[in-house]
Amino acid sequence: MEYQVTFGGKPVRLVGRHCEVGEKAPSFTLVDGSLQCVPSERFYGKVRIYSVFPSVDTPVCSLQNIRFNREAARLGDDVVVLSVSVDLPFAQKRFCAAEGIDRVYVLSDYRELDFGLKYGFVLEGYRLLARGVVVVDRDDTVRYVEYVPEVSHEPDYEQVLHVVRGLVR
Repeated sequence: MEYQVTFGGKPVRLVGRHCEVGEKAPSFTLVDGSLQCVPSERFYGKVRIYSVFPSVDTPVCSLQNIRFNREAARLGDDVVVLSVSVDLPFAQKRFCAAEGIDRVYVLSDYRELDFGLKYGFVLEGYRLLARGVVVVDRDDTVRYVEYVPEVSHEPDYEQVLHVVRGLVR
């Protein structure tokens, strides 16, 4: 099945393997602001929110990161939020400092598109990730997947938070 979203109203195919609720979460490696590799295994045993977005240099992406940073403070230590884009780690680091992002791991998929391809978020022809959210439980099972239909729109925060709160009870 081919997946697509719209980007500025224009249909764009999503490249990669699309994850489904109930399956085992694929492992991946991203890069942090110090150019260090960060394997997904580092966060096993916690409920994970993968907040996926195209670029920190756009208003909607900024809002998404700020919102999840605020929510992360309320969700407790059993939940971790990883914000994933293909922005260079330097840009992500600058963005986090400017916006006070301190409760979310903002990580880059710029090297290999490891996350983007394994979770089906790569926008064909752009080398950017589409907007969306994946929630993974402590046992590495995907519990929620959202590929936002129009990349310029925000994800369904309330549904994400509802699923996460159900997992940490």
